[in-house]
Amino acid sequence: MPYSDTSPSIGRFGFLRLFALGLVLMAVPALAQTELEKVVVTAKPHNATRGGYEVSGDFKVDARMPYVVFAAQPLVAGDILKVQPIRLGDDAYLVLQECASPDCSVARVVRVWSPLGSTSHGGKEDQVRIQHENKYFLWLKKLPGFFSPPCFGCSTHYSSFKYESPPLVLVPTGTLAAYAGTRLDLPEYAEPIAVESHHHDGTYFHVTYAGGTRIRVQRLRAMTDRRDEVQEAAPSGSQP
Repeated sequence: MPYSDTSPSIGRFGFLRLFALGLVLMAVPALAQTELEKVVVTAKPHNATRGGYEVSGDFKVDARMPYVVFAAQPLVAGDILKVQPIRLGDDAYLVLQECASPDCSVARVVRVWSPLGSTSHGGKEDQVRIQHENKYFLWLKKLPGFFSPPCFGCSTHYSSFKYESPPLVLVPTGTLAAYAGTRLDLPEYAEPIAVESHHHDGTYFHVTYAGGTRIRVQRLRAMTDRRDEVQEAAPSGSQP
């Protein structure tokens, strides 16, 4: 299987260390910003209100982590993450992971999209309901494919994966992974695919990866949650 402890790649481990550092550094700019006088921000960027939801396309790609797409504002319980592959390469897998340890040295697979669609069963294929606040990140991975099913009842694309792994590591499991064998260890499948370009289009964040895969992503947050936040932040009516 790829990414075994017996033959690690120096480049891969170096990137994983950079990834963990980047997650820590993401929080730094907000703390280090200098407030400018006479500058008033009246609305969050790339946001709108529709049908009782605050709809946001405010996502980012950090230059220190050119493989990773993440929400500019933390995803919290009740949010809906809308992920739509526009064009997914034949050997490409779009992965949504969340941190499973405080330093994010361990991550969990939340959802994977293959060229055949979402590998998750139930619910809407392009929507992920966030169960708890955490650090979530999208990235793209290539895996060796098959021109035809290698066995009776097999597919040509992987549909099951190891639940926990290091971040930016996707480990296929099951019969198809067994047929792939050592092909999974080939260098061309070792690293995630870099983001080539990205832009905002209204409330969607569009991403193009090296090789041509294109996706768009959006966050929906119920406005009732926003009202609860305002009420909690408002001072009580009592006098000191």
